[in-house]
Amino acid sequence: METTVAFASQPHTVLVTAPKLAPAGAELLAQSGARVLYLPALGTAEDVARILAREPVDAVISRTVDLTASAIGSCSTLKVISKHGVGVSNIDVAAATARGIPVYMTPGANAQSVAELTLGLLFAVARRLSWMDAEIKAGRWSRTQDGLELSGRRLGLVGFGQVGQRVARVCQALGMIVHAHDPALRGGASPVAGVQCWEDLDAMLAQSDVLSLHVPLNPHTRGLINAERLALLPRGAILINTARGEVVDEAALIGALSAGRLRGAGLDTMTVEPLPADSPLLALPNVVLTPHVGGSTPAALDAMAAGAARNVLGWLQGRPADSGACVNPQVLATPSHPL
Repeated sequence: METTVAFASQPHTVLVTAPKLAPAGAELLAQSGARVLYLPALGTAEDVARILAREPVDAVISRTVDLTASAIGSCSTLKVISKHGVGVSNIDVAAATARGIPVYMTPGANAQSVAELTLGLLFAVARRLSWMDAEIKAGRWSRTQDGLELSGRRLGLVGFGQVGQRVARVCQALGMIVHAHDPALRGGASPVAGVQCWEDLDAMLAQSDVLSLHVPLNPHTRGLINAERLALLPRGAILINTARGEVVDEAALIGALSAGRLRGAGLDTMTVEPLPADSPLLALPNVVLTPHVGGSTPAALDAMAAGAARNVLGWLQGRPADSGACVNPQVLATPSHPL
């Protein structure tokens, strides 16, 4: 059974597709007098659909569990959805749009945390930190001296939004030469001084000793970094992925790592999560893995929770959030504001 938090006044019902919400968001919902439903631990997309079918839910704050077209269609009272974060690949946006339901996100809320993990993975791979830590703990004093010094190396960023820009500034301070590719910047100036922006992704890859991915998952980015593009990277390059696992052809990446074409990879996201016990990634000594926690610091979770709560409460209370945070802004132009 889902956990229900009740209030004296219950003008709206909000479903959070997770067992809890960080305090900053929970407090905003409490202050509004909302009735809040939480998905039970280990809840599934089917559980979400069952709740929406039987409860008069006005708004959904979506975490990682899928929000399907059938679930959206089953709830006649649903008026607004907000992603807790920025990646909406688990939400059927088309189904929401067909119903005139805006889907918001919380851009920038976790950018600093994701950028910092990106840098952590980069250092870990470049200096083989995980391997040396394991060696010492196994009783071996393996003083490897083949660490990669990053100063003077070329960094290629695929996606140059708030995370990419933060990574760029730090890497410039390290002495790295930074390149970026982002279709949104086509023909425009770089938002970070000294960063060369490339319209041609393939041309940039050939100039990237380190490739770091910062794009959402959508039909254009799924499988974007495939075998052919991995082969364009200089021999001994490093790949860092804190975006979505499906952006990379994982089999091709494993092949390039196994063959020594790439020096290593730092992955916070994989194609299948949790990572299967038989994944070849687990056996590769040149891979550093984290369990999709780039945006999971307390500070980032608070910011995303508060942003998502403001998004849904703003719409329900007739004070819509900035349209720039809406992934289907065409619904905002419709005259039927669903209060």
